[in-house]
Amino acid sequence: MNMRAFVLTGYGGPETMAHRDVPRPRPAPREVLVRVGAAGLNPVDFKTREGKLKVVQRYALPAVMGNELAGVVEECGEGASLFAEGDRVFARMPKGAMGAFADYAVVPEKFVAKMPASLDFATAAGVPLAGLTALQALRDELHLRKGSRVFIPGGAGGVGTFAIQLAKWLGAEVTTTASPRGRALVERLGADVVIDYTTQRFEQHVRDMDGVFDLLGGETLKKSFGVVKRGGKVVSIAGMPEPETARKDLGRGAALAALFWLASYGLRAEAKKHGVAYRYLFMHPSGPELAELAQLIEQNILEPVIDRVFPFAEIGDAFAYLESGHAKGKVVVRMMENENGPG
Repeated sequence: MNMRAFVLTGYGGPETMAHRDVPRPRPAPREVLVRVGAAGLNPVDFKTREGKLKVVQRYALPAVMGNELAGVVEECGEGASLFAEGDRVFARMPKGAMGAFADYAVVPEKFVAKMPASLDFATAAGVPLAGLTALQALRDELHLRKGSRVFIPGGAGGVGTFAIQLAKWLGAEVTTTASPRGRALVERLGADVVIDYTTQRFEQHVRDMDGVFDLLGGETLKKSFGVVKRGGKVVSIAGMPEPETARKDLGRGAALAALFWLASYGLRAEAKKHGVAYRYLFMHPSGPELAELAQLIEQNILEPVIDRVFPFAEIGDAFAYLESGHAKGKVVVRMMENENGPG
């Protein structure tokens, strides 16, 4: 039995992605088959297409793309007991698999959680990757708590909108950057101080932070080391991986750690000069942590921010919009026209 899917056929530009009919997957032991209602797009998707992540993960091509989804459990594999057929769930796909941009996807049940009852598929699909990334960076790496001061540049984007809210939930004071168009959004989400990056240089206004959660990389990351007090920490999802990334996040050995040591040397030297720590984070899928996010959403503590929802037939346009860098919140593709059936 075949299904619709959006497939990566090679590495390069948008022309390397295509709609294809592919065989419908079957769940292996302790996996669930999910009928996909919607799937979220993320920068990792186009970075994978461009081949920028080949050193970390190589896929056997052609491969169905997509890293997060929301939908309905269609079938449970042998030994899978956490969910039942008909459960409305969301998930971050396994790092080595992808597969969310399709009518059906298989996911290890340990990466799955019941989606908040108050959300539709399109909204829920925008939560897993960005929400887990923000939670793990702020709670597990920066150890934010009541009274912490954190700088989150790029707060109006997909990860940033979750990060501002989660930092406030953890008790931190949040400083972020935004354009005039994004200011109202980040203030509504709880940002205490907003730097207008179109007219102000944040490094002239931000200082003595306990930590930075860098979402932008480049010059923003380099300048971020100077706004953290000595003994603080900068965590990035847009900079250069360092040795701990290979060992802790990817479970890889000395060879990749050595490569990341060389690649990140300049950033680590800059961090050392300012007396701060530097960490690059590859988030890990987690059903239990996703269930935590679902609870925060149900308690109205966390609001998923969706910028645009595209029909699956227009996923190429969704990629172009995401890559334009103008999205405020998440970009999502809808696989079903309604909550009850395929699109």
